Amino acid sequence: MNDMPFYPRCCTPLTDHWPLPQALAGVSLMSTRFDPALLDPEDFSRWEIPAQKGVSKRQAEFLAGRLCAREALRGLTGTAFVPPVGEDRAPQWPAGIVGSITHGAGWAGVVVGSSQQWSGLGLDIERILAPERADRLAAEILTPRELERYSQLNEDERAELVTRTFSLKESLFKALYPLVKQRFYFQDAEVLDATRQGVARLRLLIDLSANWRNGIELGGQFTTFEGYLLSLISIPAQPGEIEPS
Repeated sequence: MNDMPFYPRCCTPLTDHWPLPQALAGVSLMSTRFDPALLDPEDFSRWEIPAQKGVSKRQAEFLAGRLCAREALRGLTGTAFVPPVGEDRAPQWPAGIVGSITHGAGWAGVVVGSSQQWSGLGLDIERILAPERADRLAAEILTPRELERYSQLNEDERAELVTRTFSLKESLFKALYPLVKQRFYFQDAEVLDATRQGVARLRLLIDLSANWRNGIELGGQFTTFEGYLLSLISIPAQPGEIEPS
């Protein structure tokens, strides 16, 4: 008799859902909650996920993220696959697949889609910053124009703006890095607009490649729930189509 549980004890049952405001054709999002205190190191071998060194938090978030990736790929392709870690520490997706993994503060999630429809996907989760911490980080994360908008807000609005900008820029990096193979930083892009409906627009402020130059604009989206902010940048495979569908 097989007594293996359906998921590791440190993870909640996986959820296949779409919490963001705009659905994307052919893209799925799988998530779980995880508790490092409940980590069983044997779960890595049980689910055929490479064991990780480090503190229990690092191990649990890797396990949770790769578990989501495995099941998301099973749903998309019919084959369970655990993306290995590349030399640049980025997940290595199967041929024909683009994806992104995020984890933080006990929540892990993955988006996957076909490279025939999408050139890049970037997903990021953040706990909404406390106002004091947001104010300390603002100058590092925000461009001068973003700081102008920030300065006109109350402390709670400032905290959400800094969190949202941080997350969107992290998602932008995850979506673009596999295409340009060049690192870039918070001051190399800016958020032009973010609506109450959770739709955002960003602009590059640096040349990254022949196709991705200073001034190019991209669409993104975000949502808040239970003290988290989740953001996604999606790049369609067809040139010139940069809006979420």
